[in-house]
Amino acid sequence: MDNQLSKRTTEQRNEKSRNLDLLSVKDIISLMNDEDQTVALSVRNAIPQIEQAIERIVVQLKEGGRLFYIGAGTSGRLGVLDASECPPTFGVEKSLVNGIIAGGPDALTNAIENAEDDESAGSADAQQNIKTGDALVGIAASGHTPYVIGAVRAANTIGAVTIGISCNIDTPLSAAARYPIEIAVGPEVVTGSTRLKAGTAQKMVLNMITTASMIRLGKVYGNLMVNVQATNQKLRDRAVRTIMEATGADFQIATTTSDLAGGDVRAAVLMIKYQIGLDEALAALLSSSGHFGKAIDWLENKINKVD
Repeated sequence: MDNQLSKRTTEQRNEKSRNLDLLSVKDIISLMNDEDQTVALSVRNAIPQIEQAIERIVVQLKEGGRLFYIGAGTSGRLGVLDASECPPTFGVEKSLVNGIIAGGPDALTNAIENAEDDESAGSADAQQNIKTGDALVGIAASGHTPYVIGAVRAANTIGAVTIGISCNIDTPLSAAARYPIEIAVGPEVVTGSTRLKAGTAQKMVLNMITTASMIRLGKVYGNLMVNVQATNQKLRDRAVRTIMEATGADFQIATTTSDLAGGDVRAAVLMIKYQIGLDEALAALLSSSGHFGKAIDWLENKINKVD
């Protein structure tokens, strides 16, 4: 038995739920809801750590680096989930944000729990995927997962920026990562079931990392998802509504312009906003390396020079 691990709060019994099996369904879920409400505050307490990590991740991405999540079990699945949402939400290449899970793709739907104990496998996965200039976020609720620690240590030697997300304090993962993020969520309602509060906390932090990073990279206009990839009817409808919100255009103009722009919301917004053709809108986006705010600045400067 790992005595150090057993001392971590995520492994300890929650006094409020000692008689959990005797409660009614209403009382069980009410208790779970009460405990979940403490998670957001725990995350808030770590905002300074989260901010430092995101600021550095943005630097790496601006300089051509990539973002990797790595974890085992629930932590790994959450990382893969967050990474997979970035291309459709922010219109970025699939290679920009990546998720790696211990045990490989099969572990997404099957519990391969012993995979997390292999530190050398984590090191090998990092060495195979990570390059100097990338950012690696190791995710482990306990902060003790050998696979994740091995990956973070290997990434350090490669010259990547390393971040560690754990739900305990003063863990080996925090010691290994250059930017530790510690979310002390306390004992789970079901002892040791870190898919509960710890998983919720991790998901919240991952949301912050990718959302804030993509905003800083110019993938959002105001609070509008201008880089959305219209790959189904729901998203095509959202694209048109986004164009309407950003420009004040009516439904018909927004739809027609979206079609002309091939579903590129950014180009359509620029076309309507500045009464320009698709080629000029695309030129503005190219000049700004896809940063929407800078594309607007480029067009504004061009217009002012003409005036």
